[in-house]
Amino acid sequence: MQSVARRLAARGKRIGLVPTMGYLHEGHLSLIRRAKKEAEVVITSIFVNPTQFAPNEDFARYPRDEKGDVRKIKTAGGDIVFAPKASEIYPADFQTYVNVEKLSQTLEGSVRPGHFRGVTTVVAQLFNITRPDVVVFGMKDFQQSVILRQMTEDLGYPIKYVVAPTVRESDGLAMSSRNKYLDTVARREALCLYYALKTARQMVAAGKTRTAIIAQEMRAVIRATCPTARIDYIAFTNMRTLESVRNVQRGTVVSLAVRVYGVRLIDNMKLR
Repeated sequence: MQSVARRLAARGKRIGLVPTMGYLHEGHLSLIRRAKKEAEVVITSIFVNPTQFAPNEDFARYPRDEKGDVRKIKTAGGDIVFAPKASEIYPADFQTYVNVEKLSQTLEGSVRPGHFRGVTTVVAQLFNITRPDVVVFGMKDFQQSVILRQMTEDLGYPIKYVVAPTVRESDGLAMSSRNKYLDTVARREALCLYYALKTARQMVAAGKTRTAIIAQEMRAVIRATCPTARIDYIAFTNMRTLESVRNVQRGTVVSLAVRVYGVRLIDNMKLR
C-alpha cells in the first residue's frame, strides 16, 4: 500500500482516504462518494481495530463481510481497498501509541478508557501508509472526528479534513454497523435516540436553552420509547472544544450514548 501511494503521489494524483471497520452501509458509501468529489483516487480501508475495544466489548463478534464490502466500495466509486491484517498493523513488540489527551477524556472517553488511544494510533498509521491528501469521516462519530482533526493538526499532517453529515434510515435511526444486533423490537425502540435528539432541537427552536432542562426531557422521551434503555450519557458540548455548556449557544452539539437491549448506540445533533 505504501508503494502504491508513493507511485500515485509521484504521478500527481490526489488521494482520498475513507477509514472504516467494514460491514459497510449507506453511511460509509456516502463518505466514499464524497471523497471521490475531493480526490482522483479513493482508498477505503477495512480494519477492525483491536486496540480500540476493551476486553469486555464486542471485538470478536463485530460484524464482518469483506467480500460484500469490496463489492459495495466498487459500486460507490472507490478505487482501492486496503484491508491489512492485525499482525501487519501491530507487529510483535509493538510499543508506540498516539494519544490526544484532553479531548479523549470526555463523552465516549469517560466510559471507554483507552478507546480513543486505539483510534488515533491506527488512523495515524493509516495516514502514514496511504499518504492521503484528503480524508473523510462521518458526523455520526462526532467526538472521534474532533479528536482526529486535532491529531491531524498537532502532528502536521498535510491533509484536508472533511466531516460529512450523518446518514439516517427513513425513520431517523442513524446508520451503524451495530444496528445488525437489533431484533425487531429493539430496532423499533432504538428510535428513542433520534426522538430524544429531535426533542432537543425542537426545544431550542422554541427558545429553551438550559441544557439541564433539555436533558431531563430527553431522558423522559427515551424511557417512554424504550423503558429498559440504559443511558450512558447525554452531553451538550462545544463542537470544536468538546467543553460542556450549560446553555445552548452557537456551535453546540448534543451527544448521547444509550444501551438498547444491550446494544450500545451513539448519536448526536447540532442544535444551533
